Amino acid sequence: MDVVTIGDALITMNPLTNGPLRFVNTFERKVGGAELNVAIGCARLGLETGWVSRLGNDEFGRYAKNFIRGEGVDVSQVSFVEGSPTSVYFKEILDGDRINSYYYRANSPTDKLVAEEIDEAYIQEAKVVHITGVFPSINETNREVVLQILKIAKKSGVLVTFDPNIRLKLWTAERAKECLTSFLPYVDVLLTGEEEAQLLFGTSDLIEIVEEVKPHGITHVVLKKGKDGAVGYRDQQMIQSPAISTNAVVDTIGAGDGFASGYIYSLIQNWQLDQSLRFANAVASYVISVPGDNEGLPYLEDMEILLGKKKRVER
Repeated sequence: MDVVTIGDALITMNPLTNGPLRFVNTFERKVGGAELNVAIGCARLGLETGWVSRLGNDEFGRYAKNFIRGEGVDVSQVSFVEGSPTSVYFKEILDGDRINSYYYRANSPTDKLVAEEIDEAYIQEAKVVHITGVFPSINETNREVVLQILKIAKKSGVLVTFDPNIRLKLWTAERAKECLTSFLPYVDVLLTGEEEAQLLFGTSDLIEIVEEVKPHGITHVVLKKGKDGAVGYRDQQMIQSPAISTNAVVDTIGAGDGFASGYIYSLIQNWQLDQSLRFANAVASYVISVPGDNEGLPYLEDMEILLGKKKRVER
């Protein structure tokens, strides 16, 4: 297994018209979820990917599991639970850059997942474990589940990548900081946005962030800067990489997940920092040009064409 993620899946209700939700009458059903998007992104790039979760034993849960399996993600660590409906969220699209999310996660199926149920061998077989701040924000017990996975990864020498991905609709800034900083001693690669870094470390300056996390043993940090690309620090080297231009910004949801999947792919390929950043930026650029949470996640061939390594044959 190349990559293992853990998180929830939500039925995503994408509006078919833009504007405030109270004026939207039609929606298209999709499947989303931060960690799940990363798993799908890695699978489309050709990595062997697994996802750990729980789904409601209902039609939405069955639909989600079939969709995820169809994307080539291993779902052997996913099971259905009774009494907890599969979660749903609605997107409100005002324009490509202004998108609001409304979550309905009460009594989430993932509440039934406990640390003792984590298959240690499954985690040990992975090359990379990817976690975010979304899963632990859903329920207090999810923090213990994540810590269990992190401890297994740490003692087994599995690389851990961490995207804080803070959702302040799900918990307070204080709770987020207290929980997410407790994960840092287990993290090898930190992938953070500027606002998240400001909340966690009191700064959005990369060098200052590196100094903040160095006591935890983290020497590999990537700061995502949106339309300004990303800047990375690895092996005492700092590199700025500009964003890859796209024709239009259609839907920014999932761009960070796309960046993470691209960067994880580069780590498994043992690429240099500059190549890793450029590739991850390219994946994020591709994602925002397509509506939907994971519909725009590219295949490896798409990236080879975008980066000029391969020519597209249209007819």
